[in-house]
Amino acid sequence: MKKIIFSIAVAIVLLYAHKTTAQPWSIGARGGLAIPNLSAGSGSEVNPLNKGYSSRVGAGFGVFVEVQTSKLFSLQAMVEYSQQGGQKNGFQAIPVPKQIAPLLGAQGPRYLYADLDSKAKLNYLMVPILAKFGWDLGAQKKWRIYAGAGPFAGLLLSAKQVTSGNSQVYFDEGKTKPVPANPTNPSAGILTLPFDNTQNIEDRIRSFNFGLSGNVGLTFKMKRNAIFIEGGANYGLINIQKGTANGKNKSGAATIMLGYAYSL
Repeated sequence: MKKIIFSIAVAIVLLYAHKTTAQPWSIGARGGLAIPNLSAGSGSEVNPLNKGYSSRVGAGFGVFVEVQTSKLFSLQAMVEYSQQGGQKNGFQAIPVPKQIAPLLGAQGPRYLYADLDSKAKLNYLMVPILAKFGWDLGAQKKWRIYAGAGPFAGLLLSAKQVTSGNSQVYFDEGKTKPVPANPTNPSAGILTLPFDNTQNIEDRIRSFNFGLSGNVGLTFKMKRNAIFIEGGANYGLINIQKGTANGKNKSGAATIMLGYAYSL
């Protein structure tokens, strides 16, 4: 069902481009910097595994078609690649590693704590459709400022959890209860594990996302050509995890983009 919804969204973009030839319209491309993050929910949606994410640096680029319906108003449909996710660096909760779960027994904890770097790298194909308002500046109207907002549909392309580091492991966040290297021999010292790993987590992440997108920008026009710079953001309204074991997060990103448009 989700793939059908996404296919309909793509079809709307293609149909939109075909039906707007009677109005002034343009095609173009944009690309630049994305600064994504993962925001935790509240209450039962939060646990030590999904809280504490900070922004990471990513990228985004796309192609679009835009129709000018009046001097102030236009509609823009885009297909874009967007990097999402977040990172946690330092002491943090981790799922109990499979290699030590048998040592802790059936009544062991749901998660442990260690010092490592962790990045959630999520890549989406997104289709935003924006309503844009713009104003020409100057006597020659070469400059134009604008603001746009609207919904987007997103299809997950890939999802990976990348970790690195080497750390002693603890039962608690305060580092007062170390995990013994050998539970039957306390003198064996504290358990230390390597965390250099890249794990495919697509089976844990929903394949479809839906949310809101917006931007503000400045355009410089040269006859049929135009270049622009814009800053914006997108925010997903659907929790990205399929289950509840790792808590619930929503994805989003701030963006800084450069682009080119050609009027037809």
